[in-house]
Amino acid sequence: MKTPAVSILLPARNEERFLPAALDSIFRQTFSDWELVAVDDGSQDATPAILAEAARHDPRVRVLRPSRRGLVAALNAGLDACRAPLVARMDADDISHPRRLELQASFLRETPSVGLVACDFRSFPRAALGSGMAAYETWQNSLSSHEDILRDLFVESPFVHPSVLFRREEVLSVGGYRDRGWAEDYDLWLRLAAAGVRFARLSRTLFFWRERPERATRTLPEYTAAAFRACKAHHLKRRFLRGAEEVLLAGAGLEGRAWSRALQGEGIRVSGWVDVDPRKIGRILHGAPVSAAHQVTAGNGVKMLVTVGTRGARDQIRKWADGAGFTEGVDYLCVT
Repeated sequence: MKTPAVSILLPARNEERFLPAALDSIFRQTFSDWELVAVDDGSQDATPAILAEAARHDPRVRVLRPSRRGLVAALNAGLDACRAPLVARMDADDISHPRRLELQASFLRETPSVGLVACDFRSFPRAALGSGMAAYETWQNSLSSHEDILRDLFVESPFVHPSVLFRREEVLSVGGYRDRGWAEDYDLWLRLAAAGVRFARLSRTLFFWRERPERATRTLPEYTAAAFRACKAHHLKRRFLRGAEEVLLAGAGLEGRAWSRALQGEGIRVSGWVDVDPRKIGRILHGAPVSAAHQVTAGNGVKMLVTVGTRGARDQIRKWADGAGFTEGVDYLCVT
């Protein structure tokens, strides 16, 4: 059997409502040298029948039915079964643009230095889109280069998981997907970055992400803000904060305090806080002093994390930090 150029990895569980539309978007791809590895994770609705019919209709469709073990196990089972050197992720409730595989696969073939390519996405239906998700869409789509992605890597997940296409060997080399109690995709991006894998994004809207209340990112504990902080703290200790016993936090609000707890879980204490609220300046918060921005400069060897939770404040904080002598990525990182 000829090895396909692209394997599409699609896990599904009880997705009878939206799976037909997702499959149709795959069948309408202008790029045809693909196989679909669909992993049925213990569905109890019509999902198995829909996948079986798709396999009868098109021999490029392969269906795996392991006993229900959860998303991470389903992803790894599917990844093991993928035969192509390039793997495109897809979820059973989303839609791919007809040229998605064509353009993403072509980019990786022509750019061997890149290990993962994403694309711009658009959430739908728009009527269900809240301000927070709209801001996330705008922010993520603005990360147009590897350098932009790395700069904001610890702010939030820089990719919508089912929109990416990656080199299978790169993902396998860092251990595939892991179940650590936090988002399996974000954990993978951080490990790929640590391994030196280069990222890219096609500035074209090639993926449509379905917004609905029951989506995993809204319902599972692995995708809560606390879980994301724990994931970030875990990876920060092994990269940016390697060997550090203390850290400075810019932002003494609720988000900063939550970060203090997450860092304590990794054995890192807060040595000081930076804030603009005059009511906080001069106080002792969790055993560390709160200072005004003008009182803080780089050079004492203590790294800083920007934990200001106010939307839109990141650019202002960066301007202040750069002016105070901090170098982003060396002396400080934005993590919110």
